[in-house]
Amino acid sequence: MSTSDTSSQPRGEPAIRTIAMPADANPAGDIFGGWLMAQMDLAAGNVAARRARSRCATVSVDRITFLRPVFIGDEVSLYAEIVRLGRSSMTIQVEAWRRSRDGEEQVKVTDASFVFVALDQGGRPRVIDPVPAPSSAP
Repeated sequence: MSTSDTSSQPRGEPAIRTIAMPADANPAGDIFGGWLMAQMDLAAGNVAARRARSRCATVSVDRITFLRPVFIGDEVSLYAEIVRLGRSSMTIQVEAWRRSRDGEEQVKVTDASFVFVALDQGGRPRVIDPVPAPSSAP
């Protein structure tokens, strides 16, 4: 369910916002795809753990698409949305958007689909409650 485009609005809820630093870049100043993928995994994992109300593990990443580069100093915002809920697994679509330090325009740079499995305390797959926990927001 990858959108793989540069649509004007992020899909999903905000999960992480960070700044791309020099240690995350290659000699040309482009941010490594592996760093961006790690941020996306963190964002998806955050959404998965909140939904499952337990520890979750990444079991696959599908269709990661690098659309545009990210540069040192860019603000990177990651948005995540559960697109499929199974018995013990869930598929989460993640989008990464960049904003330069001196601008306001956000541009979609990467998207991917992550599959997570909910785990019990022994590290074995467990059933995810089909009804989400009530929100604590007013």
